Amino acid sequence: MNSIQKIARIVGVLFLTATVTYMVGSGLLESILNAPDYLLNVYPNKSQVVIGVLFQFINAAVVVGIGLLMLPILKQHNERIALGYLGSRIIESVLLIVSFISPLLLITLSQEYAGATDTSYFQTLGTLAIKGHSLAFEMAMIALSLGSLMFCYLLYESKLVPQFISVLGFIGYAALLTRGWLEIFGYSTGMILFLPGALFEIIFPIWLIVKGFNSSAIASESAETEINERDRMSLSKA
Repeated sequence: MNSIQKIARIVGVLFLTATVTYMVGSGLLESILNAPDYLLNVYPNKSQVVIGVLFQFINAAVVVGIGLLMLPILKQHNERIALGYLGSRIIESVLLIVSFISPLLLITLSQEYAGATDTSYFQTLGTLAIKGHSLAFEMAMIALSLGSLMFCYLLYESKLVPQFISVLGFIGYAALLTRGWLEIFGYSTGMILFLPGALFEIIFPIWLIVKGFNSSAIASESAETEINERDRMSLSKA
């Protein structure tokens, strides 16, 4: 029980770490990439771009860590969902890493752009890099949403945390999934559909750090698992 609650607190810290690193990294990158003259600004601000990408790489590593730590706990309740959640976080991480390649490529492109006479070629490549960055990120959010919808469903069914938190997460990730598809098809939604999921990713980890998982839910599942294991052993001996 103590080891599971320790994992709960680590997962809570990792959720908050992922949120902070994403926000810092995204802020550093978007302030440059969203500017009209970004091709002129990327190379002179390459240190900021690299630091922003490093923060995002930390985020990409942390989300896999969350999936790995939750795997043994979720497997006690539903092995398929546990594996599906881990798989979704690995896919999310890979897509996030792909999306971070574009800002790094823009550093070289920006350097060449500054001394070019014909800039149309560089502008086309820059637009493609920005589009690729955005598309990979939205696909990562879709992978996150699909896995996290299963995750929140299992949290609700298992009662590992209060059910209102699970419901908030389900709403948040459904909104994020909708946003991802809309953005891919060219419909900008702004930040409004980010908010429910962002709220869950603050409330949920704080709850884990302060309260941990529901002890009665863990004890009940552990007892059921032990009974099932004894029944299997009895059948095998018979």
